[in-house]
Amino acid sequence: MAGKTPYKPLIYPAKIILAWGEAISGNTEIRDWLGKNGYPELYTFVFALNLKETAREWLMKNKYPHLMALIQGVEGNEKALDWLNKNGFEVLFHIAKAGDGDTSSLEWLKVNQRDFAHLALKIKARKDQIQLDHDDVHKMSPE
Repeated sequence: MAGKTPYKPLIYPAKIILAWGEAISGNTEIRDWLGKNGYPELYTFVFALNLKETAREWLMKNKYPHLMALIQGVEGNEKALDWLNKNGFEVLFHIAKAGDGDTSSLEWLKVNQRDFAHLALKIKARKDQIQLDHDDVHKMSPE
């Protein structure tokens, strides 16, 4: 993510942010609706969050490095968090930190961007479930 990376803006009405959170939580009907109704980046984000490499590549190729940095930040990647901070993505930075369990970032979102606090909690729940599934010796990897 070195240098100036072009990116597409993320401007959504509250109902789309709510739908995005539901898609992250596993609602495939809403996820698919997002993909068919002008939000391919949010549809793809769900797959990228769930460790699908092709979705991660799509985000980068289609000018959504900030969404990829959000995912990497949730995964604890400090370089991604620094990149979000340095490039003016304060809200995404706090979503990533809150999604990784940082309570001060969650509080910041509750005060400054309430809709995104809800989204951060959905991301954290999904991330925690992915980790539990990964740690469960009784489950086979989907890949």
